Amino acid sequence: MKRLNERGNMNERIDVVLHRFRSRMSSYPPGMCPLALYRSLLQISMNQSCGKCVPCRDGLVEVDRLLSSILNGDATEETLEKMKDMCLMIAESADCAVGVMGADLILDSLDEFADEYESHIKKRRCVENVTQTIPCLTLCPAHVDVPGYVALIKEGDYAGAVKMIRNRNPFPTACAMVCEHPCERKCRRRIIDEPINIRGLKKYAVDQSPADKVPNPPKNVATGKQIAIIGGGPSGLTAAYFLALMGHKAVVYEEHEKPGGMLRYGIPEYRLPKERLDEDIRAILSAGDIELKCNVRVGRDITFDEIRNQHDAVYLGLGAQIGNRMPMENADAENVIPAADFLQLVANGNPPDLTDKKVVLIGGGNVAMDAARTAVRLNAEDIHVFTRKRDDLTALASEIEGAMQEGVRFRTLLSFLNIETDDDGKVSAVWLQPEIVGEYDKFGMVQTEHSSNYPYRFKCDYLILGVGQRSDTAHFEESGVPAVRSRIVADTACFVKDMDGVFSGGDCVTGPSTAINAIAAGQVAAYNIDEYLGYHHKVACEAAAPPALPNPCIPTGRAEIEEKDPFERCMSFDFVELPMTYEEAMREAGRCLRCDHYGCGTMEGGRGE
Repeated sequence: MKRLNERGNMNERIDVVLHRFRSRMSSYPPGMCPLALYRSLLQISMNQSCGKCVPCRDGLVEVDRLLSSILNGDATEETLEKMKDMCLMIAESADCAVGVMGADLILDSLDEFADEYESHIKKRRCVENVTQTIPCLTLCPAHVDVPGYVALIKEGDYAGAVKMIRNRNPFPTACAMVCEHPCERKCRRRIIDEPINIRGLKKYAVDQSPADKVPNPPKNVATGKQIAIIGGGPSGLTAAYFLALMGHKAVVYEEHEKPGGMLRYGIPEYRLPKERLDEDIRAILSAGDIELKCNVRVGRDITFDEIRNQHDAVYLGLGAQIGNRMPMENADAENVIPAADFLQLVANGNPPDLTDKKVVLIGGGNVAMDAARTAVRLNAEDIHVFTRKRDDLTALASEIEGAMQEGVRFRTLLSFLNIETDDDGKVSAVWLQPEIVGEYDKFGMVQTEHSSNYPYRFKCDYLILGVGQRSDTAHFEESGVPAVRSRIVADTACFVKDMDGVFSGGDCVTGPSTAINAIAAGQVAAYNIDEYLGYHHKVACEAAAPPALPNPCIPTGRAEIEEKDPFERCMSFDFVELPMTYEEAMREAGRCLRCDHYGCGTMEGGRGE
């Protein structure tokens, strides 16, 4: 019995070590050499080997030696072929999964990173621009200086923090409420405990110092150039903000009554109060010479060709506000509506009456979760969310958890077959086919296939289709703007293919994405439009990060943003999040490791253009 207890204690201690190692793996910085990463993973397989079969015991060691020679610049093409043959032999002859998966891992790397192998063999180094970078700054699509503004919050300079955020992102308030915070994904604090609550700290900064009360940086002298911006959403307004600061005139054409795009008409009030959104918009419109033309639809009130002839350049930031319907019978039946259209009805003050209605929602993205939680607030009797795979629940975990807390019911492994209507043409039921899980694809997503169970009928009074959105590009295509499946063809620099002086970015190029990605596109477009017009303007940042101090690296809990009680918040559209306290904000800001100075490089290297 004593030996069993000792063994159990040893296993527990190993589990603690593995948990810490998992944290280290998840915090691998962006820009690292992928071959070094694969060697680390290979060595994990080597450590798991029981040593009973030669292919695993000796073969993996030989593969590690060959990979090491490639990393050190001592290899040839012959080395690469020898390593490939060795891995094929191990994968075919190893007795268990340890050897097979270890060999398959390296074989996968030969396909995924063929350019890296070639560079290491021929040039004795990584491919160009492969270098460790500041994780939060790199993974923020707008490349906001996260360590800088977190340090300013720690110093109590909230206006300075807002200025530093606006140097790259003129929507500090909106992003503080709804950003998916990709900057936290590889935060190096995860090596110690948990990532910094970057979104929470940003929210604390704008709560203390509203965006429209913080002065914009000085604008450059007027250039006399005029740029048309079609679409007053986050991408279009971001482009207008930076162009105005550069000294150009920006004319924004917006088809709705107010600007904001999907931030105003697609995100519910309980997540983003529109008065808080207006703080950002007021600050943007005061940045320089920006003319806002609302209730103007291009193609109805003015043509694209007219706009193009009247301006020196054009930016298309159309967004993706048209909800998709499914290609099946009765998809246009009464009480069947795309999630994006449903949210816009509510935002425009025309919510459907869902009192005592059974609501079904197909889809698992953030828009679907917004629609489901909105239906709760419209007094639906119950809301059922159906997805084919667990992987289809792509919304933020916090949004899914919030929906569950508010009474939304979830079912996966059900594919959507068809829609049934009653004699009045209204939806009365949906038919669902049970699924079973199968193999994973190369992206790690599980595949499904039909179960032998029969389809079943699920009654409902209202059906919401959360199956994506698209852009309205018809008029622009008639004017020669290239588009494929309602997506404008533009490169990463936002230049529209074969159209001089026309730029585009955001959801109308990439398809439905996040607000911060749209903001990043607007920023890129503004700087490239400026270059196209013959300038090379810089936008001043009137804030500087405080000196970095060493961090003691003491494991400390992460301060989360608390929310109102679920039973209380689902009764209205009031904002659900509670303010972070001063003590929480200071402790959270103090957890930052200042990777802009320690671990990933200098301030200059981390904050380059």
